[in-house]
Amino acid sequence: MEKIVRIGIIGCGSVSRVYIPHIQRLNYPRPISEIVRVCDVDPARADVVREQYGLTDFTTDYQQIIGDASIDLVVILAPMQVHGRITREALEAGKHVLVEKPMSMDLEEAAGLVELAKTSPGFLLCAPHVILSPTYQAMWRRIHQGDIGEIYSARGFYGWTGPNWGEWYYRPGGGSMFDLGVYNVTSLTGLLGPARRVTALSGVAIPEREVNGKTVQVESHDNAHLLLDFGQTRYAVVTTGFTIQRYRNCGLELYGTDGTIQMLGEDWAPKGYELWRNEVGAWQVVEDGSHWPWSDGIRHMIESVRTGTKPLIT
Repeated sequence: MEKIVRIGIIGCGSVSRVYIPHIQRLNYPRPISEIVRVCDVDPARADVVREQYGLTDFTTDYQQIIGDASIDLVVILAPMQVHGRITREALEAGKHVLVEKPMSMDLEEAAGLVELAKTSPGFLLCAPHVILSPTYQAMWRRIHQGDIGEIYSARGFYGWTGPNWGEWYYRPGGGSMFDLGVYNVTSLTGLLGPARRVTALSGVAIPEREVNGKTVQVESHDNAHLLLDFGQTRYAVVTTGFTIQRYRNCGLELYGTDGTIQMLGEDWAPKGYELWRNEVGAWQVVEDGSHWPWSDGIRHMIESVRTGTKPLIT
């Protein structure tokens, strides 16, 4: 009999409205997982998950998920500020863990989680899951087979006006870099390798925001510009902020000695790519009609748990 992965979800806010139906759809045509229990500090969300998704086992104490020996996989969709602590506790309990981005708000804590995962019986997978998309993988192949030559410059761009829900976006540990910029950083480091050095300018541009009908003070940076140094005179720039209205250019672009490749759409919602090769002298458009979902890491993680195969990303 094939293994049914038993899942506990911590956090039933807006992100869960993508993950929960995604998990449920994966059970057709054959069941591969089961959401055993869900958790949120707001007890009112029990009615929402019951009415919308038929989930009746609800708790306000996440320890009821981590401490449940029958649960294989813990999915952490809580506010960013608590990701690191809950991830550590779940790994120490021997669980497989999928945590939404960012894995931690602290570099030292994040490094500790990576080390802990090496000795934990459970797998650790952290969003963003952009490298699983067909568009990303096609771009990776183009780059690594030399279609645009040696890459010395790249850029990522992702921003909007900012959320008008969830005060935690603007509290310490929130901000545009952790919410948005992580997509560009993940894509660029996946394509070019680890950054050796990072230089950044960031700050609070708009000190007050309207959230859920009231004015809140912004305590996290809402405007950030990063310079990534990949060594050998290879640089990338990331621009991200809750300070941007609209833009028409692509969100990710890499420049080589023989051409250019740019993603169509955003990292989290790619629609293909455009390729310029000097020897051709024209843009080639390669569209991706797969409608890849940004929550696809959950499918990958469930398969990893079922087969005992380490995830492609951590």
